[in-house]
Amino acid sequence: MELITMVLAAFPIGFFIRSRLASYLTYIAVHSFVFSFQSMELTREWTGGDDSAFPKNPHTVAWSYGAANLLIYAVGLGLVTLGFWLRNRRRTDRPATTPSARTVNLDA
Repeated sequence: MELITMVLAAFPIGFFIRSRLASYLTYIAVHSFVFSFQSMELTREWTGGDDSAFPKNPHTVAWSYGAANLLIYAVGLGLVTLGFWLRNRRRTDRPATTPSARTVNLDA
């Protein structure tokens, strides 16, 4: 779920939200909700006997789960940054507008 959210939401959040801080906070809020929901579902499955996400021994640390989530989180923040950068680049790279044909020069 986190991976899907990162792919679908991170870049548009950075591209469409004007403030960099607001775009980061929006992504953090969306990611934290999805991460909490995903962790709850994986814990429910683990208590039911499924050990595909977490090891069977509850006293071991699931380093791979933490590393994968940290990587997804970092890439998501990178995509937010990329969206913000591309949005600003598109705004500054627009050519200067020329006066329209209807503009009349009254100084002449």
